[in-house]
Amino acid sequence: MSLDEAVRQLKMATHDAQVAFDLVGLGDLERAQENAVTARTAVDAALLALEQAAKDLTPEQAQDAGERAVAALEEHDSPVHEPTQEHV
Repeated sequence: MSLDEAVRQLKMATHDAQVAFDLVGLGDLERAQENAVTARTAVDAALLALEQAAKDLTPEQAQDAGERAVAALEEHDSPVHEPTQEHV
């Protein structure tokens, strides 16, 4: 696994944890528990990827790969701007 995968899994974990939190507030404990489990699973997967990267990469390689992984995910997650009438 790569740092790209670790970053992706951590992003998923934060989303699932937030959903679980919101569901607790709504009193939907069964669905909150399901989302908490998926968040934990994503964290476990990220941890495996990070452990492997720590073994395989030098600190400089890790910094470079980490910066690229975060930037790629942020680029992927950024909203796409639809052209407005004035831009067409």
